[in-house]
Amino acid sequence: MKSIHSLALIITAGAILATGTSLRAQDTNSSSGASSVSGTETASYDRGELFRANELSVDAFGSGSLGKYSIDHLTGSRVRHDTQLGGGLGINYFFTRYIGIGADAYSENTTGSVVDSASANLILRLPLCKTGFAPYVFGGGGFHFDQIRTQFAQAGVGMEYRFCQHMGVFVDARGILPDHTPDYGVARLGLRFVF
Repeated sequence: MKSIHSLALIITAGAILATGTSLRAQDTNSSSGASSVSGTETASYDRGELFRANELSVDAFGSGSLGKYSIDHLTGSRVRHDTQLGGGLGINYFFTRYIGIGADAYSENTTGSVVDSASANLILRLPLCKTGFAPYVFGGGGFHFDQIRTQFAQAGVGMEYRFCQHMGVFVDARGILPDHTPDYGVARLGLRFVF
């Protein structure tokens, strides 16, 4: 799972470098409106307010999962050959800047159920001043619908970066402990749209 998480961080860093500057410029221009005494325009929000209370967001993400044996005996070859890729959607709501709830669903199997797995989590995040970064931890549970139907508990860690007030990228990884099948891990990389 460490290799998947590292790969996801590298991809995220590339996306940030490629698009971060232009998105910041667009957001500053579109949200300008307040003028200072000298007549120059300033942004109508403070970068410290990128993560707010009463915040709703929607996620679109790609996922990759590995079984417990592959995680315990991690090699580049196992990651390439054993990783199941998929995609999904999620929704989050933060009551405060630091505490929220989230739900997501994803699919990795095109021949089975439309949704392979769905879960809900309690999320604790820590925005890092005005950097746009916010590490987070989460835990909860869900249900796996495809092949063997089983409920599971899960816990994970992640990092979000906000380009601007209404958009960011995130990467996270979670360990999943099902009732009736071996444990496995899931990593996600995606876009977050904030309202």
